[in-house]
Amino acid sequence: MDEQDRLAAAFETHRGFLRTVAYRMLGSTNDVDDAVQETWLRLSRTDVSGVQSLAAWLRTVVSRVCYDMLRSRASRREDLVGQQMLDLIGEIEEGTDPEREAVLADSVSRAVLVVLDTLGPAERVAFVLHDMFAVPFDQIAPVVERTTVTSKKLASRARLKVRGTAVVPAAELNGQRRVVDAFLAASRDGDLAGLLAVLAPDVVRHADTAALALGVAKEVRGAHAVAEETVLLRRLAGFAETVLVNGSVGVVVAPYGRLVLALAITVEDGLITEYEVIADPMRLELGLLDAWTPTADRPAAEHE
Repeated sequence: MDEQDRLAAAFETHRGFLRTVAYRMLGSTNDVDDAVQETWLRLSRTDVSGVQSLAAWLRTVVSRVCYDMLRSRASRREDLVGQQMLDLIGEIEEGTDPEREAVLADSVSRAVLVVLDTLGPAERVAFVLHDMFAVPFDQIAPVVERTTVTSKKLASRARLKVRGTAVVPAAELNGQRRVVDAFLAASRDGDLAGLLAVLAPDVVRHADTAALALGVAKEVRGAHAVAEETVLLRRLAGFAETVLVNGSVGVVVAPYGRLVLALAITVEDGLITEYEVIADPMRLELGLLDAWTPTADRPAAEHE
């Protein structure tokens, strides 16, 4: 076995971990594959004979690759509206498995990834490395091209954004969560009766201009009309998850790591009385999604 073969064998032992790190940072399986492949290419061109810990070296390299990809993504972010959204919805409607990215999502929810996507590149990398992988800040600093002190501040700021602030008491949030979870379950099953059970008779469904690309009306009134429309879009529900939206329980729809829709839902007396379908990229990027699901686990690392 020559040196390249030994290097390749060593890399394969770390591939799973590198994919996990990249997935937390990028949220897309396609991007993960690109990041891991680039990490291998950099390893294959580097003399690592003096490296004490190959695992740490690879983690740093894949983190830096992801950081560069996040910065590139931020500078050329494409608005997933109009024909782009229709193409994606068409792919889903043709029967694409909603769990395509689930191989990497065993310990991080879609809601978490969506909220992480609202962070700046440096915030996201610092937060993921420190709070999810317990990497010391002096090792994070070179990755994000900041000082150790600034890296701490980035992670702290990201933590506040990720946690968000609920605008209603915890007990009320839990009640909202039960209603919204029942709404999602009925939507996934195409269960018209289940939807009617959680919709107020006079419920109103609004949609912003960008969401009209889905072919829905700007406004629908009445439980039966809203439920029937929701059943027609049931494939989208496979990519949906509860999350705090503007401080209350709502829903995000994120196929293949791409946030395309959010539902801002109003629950009163155990029933959904109103909700808005939000697809405008500017609204989705301006911190609309400000916390994880109310019952989700908090990051293990509180300290800085």
